[in-house]
Amino acid sequence: MSGAERRGYRSALRAEQAEATRRRVLAAAADRFAEHGYGRTKLTGIAEDAGVSVETVKGYGPKRALLLAAFEQTFAGAEGSVPLLEREPFTAIEHLEGEAYLAAGIELIASANARSARLWRAFLAAADTEADVRAVLDELLDRRRTDIGEAVARLRARGLVDESVGEEAAAALPFVLSPEGYEQLVLHAGLTEQQYRDCLVRLVAAVLRPGP
Repeated sequence: MSGAERRGYRSALRAEQAEATRRRVLAAAADRFAEHGYGRTKLTGIAEDAGVSVETVKGYGPKRALLLAAFEQTFAGAEGSVPLLEREPFTAIEHLEGEAYLAAGIELIASANARSARLWRAFLAAADTEADVRAVLDELLDRRRTDIGEAVARLRARGLVDESVGEEAAAALPFVLSPEGYEQLVLHAGLTEQQYRDCLVRLVAAVLRPGP
C-alpha cells in the first residue's frame, strides 16, 4: 500500500468512526429526550449514555439541533432534509405496483411512527415552551406536508387515488400518518401493532378512495 493509499484509508476510517460516534450520540439523545423531555435532558446525560465527552456532544450544535437530528435519525434512519421518498428503504419499494406499493409504504410509515412516537411527543411539548424549538418543528412539519404531497402524487400516478380527491382531502394524510396517530391508537387506545397497521390501511383508503 502506497503512502497516498494509507492516508486515504486512514481518512476513510476516521470518517467512518466519526459517523458511528455521531449516530451513537443521536441515539442517546433520542432516548434521553423521549424519557425525560426536552427541558430536563442534559448534555452531560447524553454524553454519558453515548460514551463520549460533553465537548463532543456540544460540537454537534445546540440542544434543539440535537433534538431535530435525533428525531430524523429515529424516524427516517438518517438525519438530514433529504425528502423521505428519496431515502432508503422507501427507494427500495419504487418497483412495486398497485396495492403492493401502497401497503409497503404504509408499513414503512407505521414502523417509523412506532420508533419515534415517544420522541415526537417530547418534540411537541418542547415547542410549546421554546420558541427556537417551535421554529424547528414548523420547518419539519412543512417538510412532512411536502413528503406526503409527493407520496399522493406517486399514488395518483399508479391509479391509487380517486379522481374526485383534491388537495383538501389529501391534507388529512399528514395527521393520519403521523406519530400522533400512533400514540393515540396504540399507546392510548391499546391497539396492537398489527391492528394499527390495518387501521392505517383503512384510513388511507378512506381518504384517497372515498366511497359514495
